[in-house]
Amino acid sequence: MADAHQLTDLQLAIMRALWHRAVTVADITAALGPERRLAPTTVATILRRLEARGLVRHRTRGRQFVFEATVPEHEVRDSMVGELTDALFGGDPAALVSHLLTEHDIAPGDLARVKQLIVAHEARARKENDDAR
Repeated sequence: MADAHQLTDLQLAIMRALWHRAVTVADITAALGPERRLAPTTVATILRRLEARGLVRHRTRGRQFVFEATVPEHEVRDSMVGELTDALFGGDPAALVSHLLTEHDIAPGDLARVKQLIVAHEARARKENDDAR
């Protein structure tokens, strides 16, 4: 697995804002404001910490820092799901899927979509296996 990018709920919310576009501290504070009510200094501190970890970088525009993500969303998701699977399911993805299917209400449309994903994944695996021969 690539570098582990484990994020707290708040860090993840800030990264989601950065994955859409480059933003300032004020932009993030406003975007998260209704449900989080964060001080701009709190957002700036978290951004500095994310930058120290290499997940974010900034440039100066006038008197403001404009922040942007340096890692794509899928990389963070892969890392976090991998860590979760390792920690809670002994690295067994089938156990994770089984848990999701048995412990959560899954709408029929979602279940059909999961089936389609499995069929597509199996087809890709067969093609890769045939190409390797």
